[in-house]
Amino acid sequence: MTQKTFTVVGGGPVGALLAISLARHGYKVGLFEGRPDSRKTDIYQGKSINIALSDRGWTSLEKVGISTEAKRGAIPMYHRAIHDVDGSLSEIPYGKEGDAIWSVSRGGINETLLDIAEQEPNVTTHFQHRLIDMDFETAEAMFSVKDDGERVVNADYAFGADGANSRVRHLAHSFPRFSYSQTYMPECYIELNIPANADGSHRLEKNALHIWPRKDFMLIALPNPDGSFTCTLFLAYDGDPSFESLKERPAVAAFFESNFPDAMEYLEDPVDTFMSKKAAPLYLVHVFPWSFNRKVGLIGDAAHAIVPYYGQGMNCGFEDCAELHALIAEHDNDWGRIFPAYENARKPNADAIAELAVRNFREMSDLSGDPRFQLQKKIEAKFSEQHPELWTPLYSMVTFSPEIPYSEALRVGDEQNTVMQKIMDLPDIEATWDQPQIMERLHELASEAFGQRD
Repeated sequence: MTQKTFTVVGGGPVGALLAISLARHGYKVGLFEGRPDSRKTDIYQGKSINIALSDRGWTSLEKVGISTEAKRGAIPMYHRAIHDVDGSLSEIPYGKEGDAIWSVSRGGINETLLDIAEQEPNVTTHFQHRLIDMDFETAEAMFSVKDDGERVVNADYAFGADGANSRVRHLAHSFPRFSYSQTYMPECYIELNIPANADGSHRLEKNALHIWPRKDFMLIALPNPDGSFTCTLFLAYDGDPSFESLKERPAVAAFFESNFPDAMEYLEDPVDTFMSKKAAPLYLVHVFPWSFNRKVGLIGDAAHAIVPYYGQGMNCGFEDCAELHALIAEHDNDWGRIFPAYENARKPNADAIAELAVRNFREMSDLSGDPRFQLQKKIEAKFSEQHPELWTPLYSMVTFSPEIPYSEALRVGDEQNTVMQKIMDLPDIEATWDQPQIMERLHELASEAFGQRD
């Protein structure tokens, strides 16, 4: 049998992982990236762009056969460290003891996956190849090559793994019955920095995701191995306060000093950085179908760009690769069946995590600082510890339970919230939450909702 070939457009983490997976199934893969090779040219401009990888991401890497090498440099974060305006600190654990999400450098994991991809004899990488056109009937691709004109690449199949601004997806807009929507969030963001101490140690607690929740906006900080923190300010595009309203230096300084007083001693030139940077937009992309003529497919952010508030964007993209990896074996390399099975399996889950991510902005920016919300999480955690067969908290379903589809987590989470509202409405719940009758009542309600499964 002649060896089948793939063109993968986009050499980011998802594209690199996809190339590895396809190569290990015996396909010959050309991996094409429009930017220079980040291992030779600093395309990240000297800054670490952080992402949070959870069990879904790590499990997906393991399913494709990636070793623990991908985890080097990752820092576990066991809880949210909530910074109030008055400087007081509180903690919300992410799950049971030992559960963590991991702060990783996007550039670092990208480069690790590229290294692994290039060790595959079936993978050839090509940088500074920018896609111009794609033939959705034949999977023929045309690239603009830096300093070398245009290049036509023929393959049996192709995937667009080229991110939220996917060129492959853009070209598919002319495809019959292609549904597409792009929805901008009210918030935009800029990145700030907390440098390390002189000895290279972290100036804030290392093993936590730090949040300064301020209801309609927030600041977060993720740790880096070099002792620094990558910080992100999420703020409305317009209104008051907003990126549009904060144009003058005194107003920007007052904004930071009044809202993040305890962070000001750590942040590196936050006012100057705010003044000099252009806020980046946040948006959702929903498309269907994800494949065309059983020849060309979309994967990762190209198929389902989401907002970062649940830290699941790359986890979801890696899960796409793991699902596809399994389907190739299940359907014995029959892409006439693989493409539709892939998009039908993943589309509902991508839609679910997109919805959950939007909702999580309010949880992070507003509710996480609310004592009643923190109490609700305490009650849920205690009940889950006592009755794990009956209750897994929504965050744990999404983050630490890769066997539970996102769509199922969304459905069950909504039912759990209905139950918890009844508990939180009980008289004097703040004083009685730890008493046996509260757990008994929660057990009754949960058993009614979900059925006793022990």
